[in-house]
Amino acid sequence: MNANGEITSDLRAGRREWIGLAVLALPTLLMSLDISVLYLALPQLSRGLGADSTQQLWILDIYSFMLAGFLVTMGTLGDRIGRRKLLLAGAAAFGAASILAAYSVNPQMLIASRALLGIAGASLMPSTMALIRNMFRDPKQMGAAIGIWFACFMGGMTVGPLVGGLLLEHFWWGSAFLLGVPVMALLLVVGPRLLPEYRDPNAGRLDLASVALSLAAILPAIYGLKELARDGAHALPVASLVAGVAMGAVFVLRQRGLANPLLDLRLFANRTFSTAMGVGLGAGVVMAGTTLLSSLYLQTVQGLGPMDSGLWLLPQNVAMVAGSMVAPALARRIRPAYVIATGLLIAGAGLVAHTQVPAVDGLPLLVTGLVLASFGIALPMSLTMNLIMGSVPPEKAGSAASITETSGEFGVALGVAAMGSLGTFVYRTELTDGLPSGVPAGAADTAHQSITAALGAAQQVGGQLAADLVETARVAFTSGLNVVAAVGATVFIGLAVLSAIVLRDSGVPAGQPAQPEDTDAAGAVLASVN
Repeated sequence: MNANGEITSDLRAGRREWIGLAVLALPTLLMSLDISVLYLALPQLSRGLGADSTQQLWILDIYSFMLAGFLVTMGTLGDRIGRRKLLLAGAAAFGAASILAAYSVNPQMLIASRALLGIAGASLMPSTMALIRNMFRDPKQMGAAIGIWFACFMGGMTVGPLVGGLLLEHFWWGSAFLLGVPVMALLLVVGPRLLPEYRDPNAGRLDLASVALSLAAILPAIYGLKELARDGAHALPVASLVAGVAMGAVFVLRQRGLANPLLDLRLFANRTFSTAMGVGLGAGVVMAGTTLLSSLYLQTVQGLGPMDSGLWLLPQNVAMVAGSMVAPALARRIRPAYVIATGLLIAGAGLVAHTQVPAVDGLPLLVTGLVLASFGIALPMSLTMNLIMGSVPPEKAGSAASITETSGEFGVALGVAAMGSLGTFVYRTELTDGLPSGVPAGAADTAHQSITAALGAAQQVGGQLAADLVETARVAFTSGLNVVAAVGATVFIGLAVLSAIVLRDSGVPAGQPAQPEDTDAAGAVLASVN
């Protein structure tokens, strides 16, 4: 940086770094695509392998369990042994596990393969973000790079159902897993040539006891949250959540006493880091719960099939991609805190629209609300990541990235559990108040479990009573969606105020002259993609 406070040319990324970003986009795109494809492949693979309902749940959940459990360990490990080395090792493991998953001969083998995929995935995500932090030292360029990275992740979520549908229509279910093999092979070939190596020379040894404690804290907590969201409050998930919190406390105490902790708790003393983390966590909780209920609304209230429901959810992913690309450009001209606050207010406006979604003909308003919420939330999601990575020293980039992504996993699990429970509470209350007279006690008890159960109970009742029960259940579920959206809008407005106040002086100061666009770098990105 020169005397005028401007970033000097030796810190600005060039052609090599931007092409390297295209390489880092490969695992990001693949992992998000892999998640969305699996939901389409689940019915076929369940029939092919004879998986029962419990095994199906483990096939879906084991990946996120392992991913969340190992993120902190892998992020810190990358700081110690080198981010590129860990990324390439993870790519090789991910490709091998993908082949095992594709050719699984029974549910147990597929569950084990998915567990390996989760562990390998935990090594990929922090490594890519840490490398971006080290490759792009200019805050504006780093913001643009993170925006591209985030857009690639959402792009994978967008095209996943389309790619998965084509594969499953022409090939067997295992083809969905083989998508990762050529992508990881390409990364292994070009990664050593285009990606630099970074490590923390003063990181010290990896504390294995801390690794065990982190797993003992994260895995039970995530499991407990998922089970609470799925089946409500029962002894096992509650005990699991309590055990996870207790182990988390032990983990924190151990980190405070170590000279080289697995997780550097001093990162949270940085106001920008902790506030941006809080905004990201809150946004994840709200959007996870809202998207879940919106998806259920499409299928149970509007009566759409899974494929049609997925297509109606595509506009929100496109909006999120657009928002993640617009955010860095806005932050070059306006204080990042104000862009973040504006995005949260736009997202809040989308959820206000959700509060007005009716049980009949509510599809246009629902999709409009989702598009607004998704575009708005993309602004803070990409910029808070930029603030988080910019607020930590380069040698702590892997640890910071792993904390952020672990928080994201908790946000999704907590959002599904908390917002889902709120929606269920409202649904049951409304159903009790409006239940048609004459519904048999057994059918009424079944209907109170969920709207899906209510639709099944209506088939057993038959006649006009069945139609009345279906209508009542749909109205009750829609009321739950409206209430969840109102709570989410309130949270977004609160986060907008917090961001505008606390993050006001974070990031690139307002009025600082923008650096000229790196046209050579942009051309390199386009050339590498094409």
